[in-house]
Amino acid sequence: MAQMTMIQAITDALRTELKNDENVLVFGEDVGQNGGVFRATEGLQKEFGEDRVFDTPLAESGIGGLAIGLALEGYRPVPEIQFFGFVYEVIDSISGQMARMRYRSGGTKNAPITVRSPFGGGVHTPELHADSLEGLVAQQPGLKVVIPSTPYDAKGLLISSIRDNDPVIFLEHMKLYRSFRGEVPEGEYTIELGKADVKREGKDVTIVTYGAMVHASLKAAEELEKNGVDVEVIDLRTVSPIDIDTILESVKKTNRVVVVQEAQRQAGIAANVVSEIQERAILHLEAPVLRVTAPDTVYPFSEAENVWLPNYNDIIEKVNTVMNF
Repeated sequence: MAQMTMIQAITDALRTELKNDENVLVFGEDVGQNGGVFRATEGLQKEFGEDRVFDTPLAESGIGGLAIGLALEGYRPVPEIQFFGFVYEVIDSISGQMARMRYRSGGTKNAPITVRSPFGGGVHTPELHADSLEGLVAQQPGLKVVIPSTPYDAKGLLISSIRDNDPVIFLEHMKLYRSFRGEVPEGEYTIELGKADVKREGKDVTIVTYGAMVHASLKAAEELEKNGVDVEVIDLRTVSPIDIDTILESVKKTNRVVVVQEAQRQAGIAANVVSEIQERAILHLEAPVLRVTAPDTVYPFSEAENVWLPNYNDIIEKVNTVMNF
């Protein structure tokens, strides 16, 4: 086992798949010699050459179109959208083309494309860089949407995404890139897409979350334990499709649920989880399912983001509410 940051684990996954399959291509804005804004592709162009790791113009729509064409010719493109706030420039390629490829071709064509992109708040980025827009793509059938929270998960999930024959949106929270290290196997391994992970077992209340909010939830769980509340924390890892079976198994044990997301309340992941629980397990609930989210406003300028973003104190408050219902 090696100790890696999330960005190192992502680079390792890309290197693994570039070695394993000559049809894997990595491209995007500044991903070549510069290694990307966050150095996720650092050293890969030197190792694998400019034909397999290369820069594109500053045109997300062109990146999307190139990925589709390459996929139809038998390649496995791994394009990077420099920040996911720029996804609007390529949304037709993603939702209008990649997601529909298998259906519209009658199963004769695939779109084995893994779109990587950083997102998320807490690092004082400029406007349009930190937005949590996973709900925008998670509501599109035909796409898998993956959001790792640890270096171990990042490597295994990214390898699985690249090997998948359908399009995957692989979102990497910027705050997690270098904030801690974790054990990561040096060889190749995969983690099943669409499978949640119980990051902490408990018996009193379930927290369902993903991305950076996994760590806020684990911190809240530690504080709540001091007051005798035993919290189970589920990391969705894949937010589309959602692993409802793992969630329901936990709900039937704890009978209380709080769903946590960094995105605004009106964004879709938490709301979808809540509705699935209440449709499938309402008789197991001892309290309403509550949400911790950001407010329904545009993402603020960096001076105000720490006030705007949900944190572990907000999670503690909602857990206490469901415990005292």
